Amino acid sequence: MIKREITRVLAERLEELNFELDRNDIDVEEPSNDEFGDFASNVALELAAETDLSARDLASSIVEGIERELFSSITVAGPGFINFHLEKDFLTDSLSQLLASSDPLGGISVDEKETIQIEFVSSNPTGPLTVGHCRQAVLGDVLASLYRALGYEVETEYYFNDEGRQMNILARTLWARYKQALGEEVEIPEDGYKGEYLVDIGEDIASEHGSEYSRWNDETADFFKKIGLEEMIGRIKEDLDLLGVQFDSWFRESKLHKEGKVEQVLSALDERDGTYEQGGALWLKAEEEGAPKDAVLVKSNGDPTYLLPDIAYHLDKLDRGYDRALVLLGADHQRHVENMKAALRVLGFPRDFYQVLINQFVSLSNEGEVKRMSTREGEFVTLKSLVEDLGKDVVRYFMAARKPESHLEFDYELAKKESMDNPVYYLQYAHTRIASIFEKTEYADLEESFPLKEVDLSELGKDEEIELVKKLDKFPEMIEIAAGDYGSHHLVSYGEDLASTFHQFYNKFKVLTEDDDISRARLALCRGVQLVLKKLLNLLGVSAPEKM
Repeated sequence: MIKREITRVLAERLEELNFELDRNDIDVEEPSNDEFGDFASNVALELAAETDLSARDLASSIVEGIERELFSSITVAGPGFINFHLEKDFLTDSLSQLLASSDPLGGISVDEKETIQIEFVSSNPTGPLTVGHCRQAVLGDVLASLYRALGYEVETEYYFNDEGRQMNILARTLWARYKQALGEEVEIPEDGYKGEYLVDIGEDIASEHGSEYSRWNDETADFFKKIGLEEMIGRIKEDLDLLGVQFDSWFRESKLHKEGKVEQVLSALDERDGTYEQGGALWLKAEEEGAPKDAVLVKSNGDPTYLLPDIAYHLDKLDRGYDRALVLLGADHQRHVENMKAALRVLGFPRDFYQVLINQFVSLSNEGEVKRMSTREGEFVTLKSLVEDLGKDVVRYFMAARKPESHLEFDYELAKKESMDNPVYYLQYAHTRIASIFEKTEYADLEESFPLKEVDLSELGKDEEIELVKKLDKFPEMIEIAAGDYGSHHLVSYGEDLASTFHQFYNKFKVLTEDDDISRARLALCRGVQLVLKKLLNLLGVSAPEKM
């Protein structure tokens, strides 16, 4: 990467001047004004306080000792900014390397190959996945792809809360639907799940078992809890498959109870003086560990709260040998996160083991009207209906486009458009345009190597061409930023910027001209854009079509 090479040059020069500075602390950015060069650094302003020189004089001293082989000029501006103007060969070499490897991410890897577990969605198996779950499914899936692209070992997991009150409510609700299917006038429990999704399950049970479960008792409760759980888990898996989301493993809370992990955590917390009894309940000393207030672990009736098995679940993750456990949670879990961090501190977990990405809610808007949703009341738009109506590509792209911490208003009207107004089509069309150009040549196959020895990239001299080369070179850095910031939106922003720059180039210049040298150089540039676009779309889980 060009930026990394400039950072290396600066680091070596600073070492010659006896500055001890980590390369990660050297800031090199693209200036907003092209007059200030291709890249600029404020490192002299940062270090001047350590010397008797002004920042400008220090910048001049730094510049004096830098070899000019890679740069057409290096200048000092303002109070001490160092501006780098690149030689064209330096720029085009990055394109040559991209084409030679056919891998836009071939030059990056992590220093430490950590094993990361990413847990996401983990919706209670009491109803269909909704548009809110859809957003988290996409965010988690894209994050897994990003970390794998960087060389991490990644495992994804879905955690089912198959114990507790909500499963009992599901069983009672399904039993009521079963009784209704038998022709009896039975009301849904007041706190039951009122959606229609349990009706057909109840009808199937009535058809197969008749009036076998007409009375509510322990046997009936166990049966309806089991069949309700298995049916909902099956539907959740089918919905995620529609979205293109696959999990490496599926984990059930009941496993923690059966294996004694919950009791093990209680003992460990007690041994470390992390709990106390009050009002018949068992409390976690969360406030002592930085949480706003203490939290209940076991209620006065003996039932565990949601917090306790989740602590046990993360102890199980630690025991499985993961270096980091990243969890995606909705905005309503902020207090839970604070309590979890407190509990894990009591247990002596590694400081960076438990990491959380909070994502805000999703609302659907159509022609200016926003739809409010409630799973309990049965008022929601399902993930399945959204994907079946709009297609996987559109849904994934729109869900990935906004910063996770920001509320997402899903514009249904825009998502429905099959035109360049729709950002996903705009991005895909850039890839399609390039494929159509290559169809007119002997190099139509994207996987086929391009004849680099025949290409003179010095023919690329137009501003739009150089801008495309610079954007392609920035792709690996953008992957690192997106992974570090847990932000798929960085990929979307970069992709739309690259597509816009390419469309502007395409609309202004012919790729296949009467001059063979220019044609080959522009074909090489187009191949580079195509490679990056395909990789980016793959990371987003969106197709890169050859035709549209």
